[in-house]
Amino acid sequence: MKAAVYYQNGGPDVLRYEDVPDPVAGAGEVLLRVEAVGVQGGDVLFRQFAPVRSAPHIVGYQAAGTIAALGEGVTGLREGQRVVAFMAAGSHAELAVVKDFNVYPVPDGMDPRIAAGILVEFATADECLFEVGKLRAGETVLVQAAASGVGLAAVQLAKAAGATVIGTASSDEKLARLAEHGLDHAINYRDTDVVARVKEITGGRGVDVVIDPVGGRTLEGSIEALAYRGRITWIGEAGRDGHTPQIRPLMVKNASLHGVYLAGGMQHDRARIRTVIEKLIARVAAGELTVVIDREFPLADAAGAHHYIESRAAFGRVLLIP
Repeated sequence: MKAAVYYQNGGPDVLRYEDVPDPVAGAGEVLLRVEAVGVQGGDVLFRQFAPVRSAPHIVGYQAAGTIAALGEGVTGLREGQRVVAFMAAGSHAELAVVKDFNVYPVPDGMDPRIAAGILVEFATADECLFEVGKLRAGETVLVQAAASGVGLAAVQLAKAAGATVIGTASSDEKLARLAEHGLDHAINYRDTDVVARVKEITGGRGVDVVIDPVGGRTLEGSIEALAYRGRITWIGEAGRDGHTPQIRPLMVKNASLHGVYLAGGMQHDRARIRTVIEKLIARVAAGELTVVIDREFPLADAAGAHHYIESRAAFGRVLLIP
């Protein structure tokens, strides 16, 4: 099969399009014929920094396609079934092996490009808002980096739950598009003091819930923007500014900061997470939620897709198509 591989950490140009042996599904595993890869920010970070576990290595942890074969002991799934899957690595390829408990059937009529943008994005946003953030109707949410995959999902989910949604992004164009998906108040963080604007919007009170995938100095601003007893869900360090945030102000506000890592939930809280993801797939299929696709790249140009994500120009999902 063909795959996008690399042999050492580095920039997008370390990726090579090569022939590698076809994987084989073992016991409790599924062989997926990949039709669309939802490239994640985590894929970029793994390529840059994570130890290279094999040479060549295939990065990537989310893909949609058709089940090509079932390993021994797999039940409840069938060959030819359309699914979206989560894996530790291996999505950037024509074939991928996945643990059966990380495979989620999708409706037969669902475009695999849409399916490839549901699992991590919407489930992470759902965890941040409801399981950890305890969001209630009438509350106010701040979504940092709202034009990202998780950000777009969070805007939609929060709005549907009856919240007022404030979002940040790097351009007025992105913010205008976010309004089409439920954003109530837009903040361009490049030319606006985010905390001051949040306080203005909320009459000085601050927000009830923040989703922060940026970390560093942005996380400090998220803490400052919180209302008394507010809740922050922290899901990453996309800003990579190297700054260690000061969190003492949380104590003064009796506020909370929770880390959210979907893969951890999939490991330790598997049944509940499966139910959440199945409901989100159904909501996308019903048209209640929208997967926004920004650009598609051929698998042969995985380097181009990674370059595009690192440019921070994307609005929504970036896909690889084998």
